Amino acid sequence: MRHGMAGNRLSRNSSLRKATVRDLAKATLVAQRICTTEARAKEARKLVDKLITLGKKGTLAAKRRAFSILTDHKVVSDLFVKTSPRFKDRVGGYTRIIKLGTRRGDNAALAYLELTEKEIVIVSKPKSAAAVKKEKAPAVHDHEHHGHEHPGHEHHGHEHHEPAHEHEAKPKPKAVIKEQPKKDAIKDQKSLPDKDKPRGKFMGGIRNMFNRGSSSSGK
Repeated sequence: MRHGMAGNRLSRNSSLRKATVRDLAKATLVAQRICTTEARAKEARKLVDKLITLGKKGTLAAKRRAFSILTDHKVVSDLFVKTSPRFKDRVGGYTRIIKLGTRRGDNAALAYLELTEKEIVIVSKPKSAAAVKKEKAPAVHDHEHHGHEHPGHEHHGHEHHEPAHEHEAKPKPKAVIKEQPKKDAIKDQKSLPDKDKPRGKFMGGIRNMFNRGSSSSGK
């Protein structure tokens, strides 16, 4: 008969149930809030409250006891240094369970398991694109002569002033652009010799040949 057996076995044997509750408690201390089934949240809540109570004691024996449960040096260190000091004004009620709806698929009841005193995280606003460009822009250097001092030269109260005409900007000579001949003029020059050539009298030459032939036959 099942008399005097408190707690939920979570459908596991003793070793698996112990490991499941330990991992849920460790995740709650690290993330400060987890989402799991309501039955698991109720079992993990007991262990989280016990660990925070050990952290508030702060003794060496309490640290060893917490390490035997969590088996993680970093989590134990954060428990005693960061998490437990936030609950110094609380006698109990270190965690809370917020019920959610049912899970799709197996219809299991879901719930949030979270710490009542959470660490405040300050999120900085991201810089705008204009601010990033200003930071990346190179600094403007002053190129004036009186602002630069050359190493190895000492000034004994006498300032050297250069004549003003040396620093005046000299006008640059203007570039001379040669005019190129137009394409139409080039075409006209190429076509002129062909047109000006005297055409030979082709028909007149043939007539002279026939005339010479007729005169020779008459003789």
